[in-house]
Amino acid sequence: KPAKRMNNLNKKEHIVWLDVVRLVAMIMVIGVHCIDPFYISPVLGKLPEYKSWAAIYGSLLRPSVPLFVMMTGLLLLPVGDMSIKDFYKKRIPRILWPMLWSVLYNIFPWFTGVIGLPQEIIGDFFCYVQGNESQALADSLRSVAMIPLQFSFTENHMWYMYLLIGMYLYIPFFSAWIEKYGRSAERLFLTIWAVSLFLPYGEAYISKYLFGEATWNEFGLFYYFAGFSGYLLLGHYLRRGNDWSLGKTLAVSAVMFAAGYAVTFTGFSAAAANPASTELDMELYFTFCSPNVVLMTITVFLLLQKVKINGARMRKALATMPKYGFGIYIVHYFVVGPVFLLIGEMSLPIPLQVPVMAIMIFMISYAFTWAMYRLLGRKARYIMG
Repeated sequence: KPAKRMNNLNKKEHIVWLDVVRLVAMIMVIGVHCIDPFYISPVLGKLPEYKSWAAIYGSLLRPSVPLFVMMTGLLLLPVGDMSIKDFYKKRIPRILWPMLWSVLYNIFPWFTGVIGLPQEIIGDFFCYVQGNESQALADSLRSVAMIPLQFSFTENHMWYMYLLIGMYLYIPFFSAWIEKYGRSAERLFLTIWAVSLFLPYGEAYISKYLFGEATWNEFGLFYYFAGFSGYLLLGHYLRRGNDWSLGKTLAVSAVMFAAGYAVTFTGFSAAAANPASTELDMELYFTFCSPNVVLMTITVFLLLQKVKINGARMRKALATMPKYGFGIYIVHYFVVGPVFLLIGEMSLPIPLQVPVMAIMIFMISYAFTWAMYRLLGRKARYIMG
């Protein structure tokens, strides 16, 4: 089975360009969270310049999460001869243990009260709770008790963990289909998935209920082809890259990215400028599973496959990303608020604030994760993932 042989080959060899994808995706994710205070802040959110740059950067960075899902599909599909039980034993504990960080995020508001800090500091750390800060132990424990069911606004980024666990549960079954059918079947699946990407816009502009959906049924015609499973398969499908020249890749990617970005930026900006817009209206054009975001994601993925890293020192540094990347993701949200306040004291031009913040947060999170591995060795995997 060719797919299985290729998967085993990729598991043995180190893919340098994939380290580059992981680095870019991580900085993109951090950048997305850097712009949150731009439009959530009760002061800055009312300033047109900050709102404009939030739209510019927010649209530019949408490929962040899809890139991570594509990497998951590239690395794990198909699972080969591994049993479902062995796959779950290997993958799921590496997510469940680090989810204990959710407890720390939710206990933090109570802890600030214990050490005598003002209640407002919670909003400084986590912008989504501004105006609803509470240092009560009961509120923190309530949030902790809800972790198996939902994330809270003090650990807003942890929504991805639930998605990742769901994908891990699904991958062995999806893998069996991939191993049985060839690339023509994969193309057919991706084609139907591409149609499903237009559903958010159809529901917003045509009808809330499409293709059999109703108040008593949310599972419409395209439901079983929709969602992040398309990104999983896309990562697997594009693992070989393309045989185009760099020039052709750049030209095609520029057109595709520009088209996706134009829709994303224009749609989000229009919603942000409309006082009657709801949160759903604001997020519509930022939807990860939408045609505009897919266009941008594919171009970034294909372009980064063309990257060649020849320097041994750089290759060694990039090779730490698979080891430290998960830990960086988990802890970085603790740093976003404080770095945002620090940047505000530096009087940087607004266009530079997000890139500088993202790099600072990445470096701090990287240093913390590195230190944990230095202190605990391999045991750090249970804490940092």
